[in-house]
Amino acid sequence: MSMGEAHRRLLASDFAGSVRCREDMASHTTYRIGGPAALFITCISLHDLICVTEILTSEDVDWFILGGGSNLLVSDEGFDGAVVVLDKDSFSFIDVLPNTSTDSETVLLSVGGATPLARLVRQAADRSLAGLECMAGIPGTLGGAISMNAGTADGSIGTLVQSLNVLSASCGCIQYRGSDLNWGYRTVNLPDDEIIYKATIQLHQGDQKAIRSRMQDLLDRRRKTQPLDLPSCGSVFRNPPEDHAARLIESVGLKGATAGGARISDKHANFIVNVDSARAADVCTLIRRAHDEVQEACGIDLRTELRFLGFSHA
Repeated sequence: MSMGEAHRRLLASDFAGSVRCREDMASHTTYRIGGPAALFITCISLHDLICVTEILTSEDVDWFILGGGSNLLVSDEGFDGAVVVLDKDSFSFIDVLPNTSTDSETVLLSVGGATPLARLVRQAADRSLAGLECMAGIPGTLGGAISMNAGTADGSIGTLVQSLNVLSASCGCIQYRGSDLNWGYRTVNLPDDEIIYKATIQLHQGDQKAIRSRMQDLLDRRRKTQPLDLPSCGSVFRNPPEDHAARLIESVGLKGATAGGARISDKHANFIVNVDSARAADVCTLIRRAHDEVQEACGIDLRTELRFLGFSHA
């Protein structure tokens, strides 16, 4: 890989965003953990994004698209590649589209990939639009939420996506219909080199009081059951069929287990929290311990939900 040449070419091009070297990733993740990224690139336009992906690909530089930094663990050594982010001013928008449906209650929103999910949920409620209540309290950006089909037991974001605009490093700009994608539990069949920069979300007119009530119920449930006062990545493991990872981890006596500055939450066993300047290695120790002890005691192979960056074999 030619990191230096990629950096030089970016600075010499008409790229209008910003490039920083050795950027501390701990300040860009909800875990508050992680070493530096070799390059940290902010794109302020689709043209920027195209320019960056073309240069990084041609110079064989590994790159990673970063949303809100939730659901991510960065290695203590950092990432010897480029972290690419969408500028929050340029790629964060919520626009109402004309309704071409025969259903007068349908409302379509064009939403930027960098739009905070919390902002989208809040504005939908302000406009009496129903459908996003189950997303209340989920951190991160719309692009990040779509890339992992985020949601709860009450629903997931994929059911609301009418269309999706992505940039492929190999094929350019592509638009998908939501119905053409395979949405699964915390998954969608998008290639890793495709960056979500815009989506059309389909909601419907609803009763604002009922919408806010459903949102508040979910937020209250989260506050009671999840350790929202400590840095974390959210749920660490996917729930296996017909069971819950938290129940399995608790069943083997690991609630409250610690490694360095990390701890399996006393409040929710599927959360590993940063209680005292934890390192990524501490979190990984607890992930391995929870996985191995559950597999030995219950015969269940827990699969992680979070993404790893900068690890040689995560």
